[in-house]
Amino acid sequence: MLRGIDVSSYQSSSYDTTGLSFVFVKATEGRTYTNPKLAAQTRTAREAGLVVGFYHFLWPGNLTAQAEYFVAKAPERAGDILAVDWETTGEGTHATNAEKDRFLRTLKRLRPDHRVILYCNRHFWLSVDSTSYAADGLWIADYVTAGKPRVKAKWRFHQYTDNPIDKNVADFTSKAALKSWAEGA
Repeated sequence: MLRGIDVSSYQSSSYDTTGLSFVFVKATEGRTYTNPKLAAQTRTAREAGLVVGFYHFLWPGNLTAQAEYFVAKAPERAGDILAVDWETTGEGTHATNAEKDRFLRTLKRLRPDHRVILYCNRHFWLSVDSTSYAADGLWIADYVTAGKPRVKAKWRFHQYTDNPIDKNVADFTSKAALKSWAEGA
């Protein structure tokens, strides 16, 4: 299992990359929020030679505008991964299954040379999701032993804790294999 983290504006721009193979950086949320540390956090990952992904926190409605906003703000480099963070918003709402699926498909259309994946927690995957559509891969959050999420679906990334930061593993044999997969969209 490869080790990685995900970061947002709550983390430092110069986070520790020791022992990591990848990082996901929060880029955007809805149609107006951009992570103010996006450029600096991306630079830290690239300088460490990590595979880099960017994620968008999905709100219900205005899906095309959200997708266009995300790709306008997320850096575009071959091998970067795009992720959709599908969970309950601060207002207690969430995008529907149809909206989640349409957003993923819109990202694939807007950035056809990039892998697009779905991030959600175990509850959403098992109890809210009705389509099992995750585009190029599932990034599942389930706070159990690293690499042992309690889902039967094929997953690519597993967020296994948020203490003290969001830590993840990737189901690839090597960093080179992850890089090859990411570049092979």
